Amino acid sequence: MMPDLLTGALATGSGGVVGLVLGLVGGGGSILAVPLLVYAVGVASPHVAIGTGAVAVSASALGNLLTHWRLGNVKGRCAAVFAAAGVLGAIAGAAAAKALDGQKLLALFGLVMIVVGIVMLRRRGSGGDPAVRLTARTARRLLPPLLGIGFGVGLFSGFFGIGGGFLIVPGLMLATGMPLTFAIGTSLVAVTAFGAATAASYAISGLVDWRLAGLFVGGGLLGGFAGAVLGKVLASRRQVLGTVFAGLVIAVGVYVVSRGLIGLTA
Repeated sequence: MMPDLLTGALATGSGGVVGLVLGLVGGGGSILAVPLLVYAVGVASPHVAIGTGAVAVSASALGNLLTHWRLGNVKGRCAAVFAAAGVLGAIAGAAAAKALDGQKLLALFGLVMIVVGIVMLRRRGSGGDPAVRLTARTARRLLPPLLGIGFGVGLFSGFFGIGGGFLIVPGLMLATGMPLTFAIGTSLVAVTAFGAATAASYAISGLVDWRLAGLFVGGGLLGGFAGAVLGKVLASRRQVLGTVFAGLVIAVGVYVVSRGLIGLTA
């Protein structure tokens, strides 16, 4: 009974960490879900960790999406096209990942974390056209990049079981020219959809621990609330927090790569 209680507490606490990070720095925290599930909670299979993490990522993104939708930060048509193309990519990516050895997958995941951390260290501009919309008149210009970039980001997201917000946001800005604020809000539609598609693919294969997923999501909601409150207090230091988090992602990535390589040579 005690191991079950400890595992549950660790899952809830790990979800809280991800939620806290999301609330503090506004994104990227979901990339910690898989390492936490494997190394903190003790999920033995990297594939189960990815499937379970995808459920948590999708649920967390949906909660944040509702907030941004109320604020008017979501470009619905652009989001729908980008997400639809990305879901196809996410399904293909998840299928490819399930066929790969778990330790190789962890090593690759760690490499991705290092790259993501480096990308996070670069500040993103806030310019763009806030009035951009997908209409019959703009479709010829906007549809190709939305479909192409959406599929590519979805493929990546499905392969690693992550939300992919760090790619979706710049991807949307590149495809449409929308400002950062709208890209963040609009990206949550895709993060929710990609996470759900990846989770469904893994669930069909029996690679989701629903009990841990529920505890992780519950912890994430509590952590997200705490992070939002703390984020207001530390609003003037968001850039510093983002830099510290990027450093954390790189450090965890190095650890995950080393553990994955050790697993391959063992």
